Amino acid sequence: MSKQERASATFGPVVGCCEPLVREPLSAEQSVELSRVFKAMGDPVRLRLLSLIASHVGGEACVCDLTDVFDLSGPTISHHLKVLREAGLITGERRGTWVYYRVRPDLLAQVSAVLAPAGCDELPVLDA
Repeated sequence: MSKQERASATFGPVVGCCEPLVREPLSAEQSVELSRVFKAMGDPVRLRLLSLIASHVGGEACVCDLTDVFDLSGPTISHHLKVLREAGLITGERRGTWVYYRVRPDLLAQVSAVLAPAGCDELPVLDA
């Protein structure tokens, strides 16, 4: 059995090295911009903050709902929220004494689309 036949039997059909692209890959500029987004999401606290905000009704949460969840100081939480805001993942709006943070679904959809395999309409849900 040839190497290609063994690979095909183990992994399914072998994709040739010169298969045509089915969508446009990221440009260098897009890669730089998205790397800032991924870097912002790369911290466990920030990723959890983003998840907490997105989990609230309407994708919006008061900062008062976020600070008690972590064993971190208010300034540390504020720093993490600032990083998420600067990366464009969330927006903040002051209402009285509180700031309400909202996810940017357009940017999250863009990040998801970049990671989805070409031709894939649905991504699997991660198990906890």
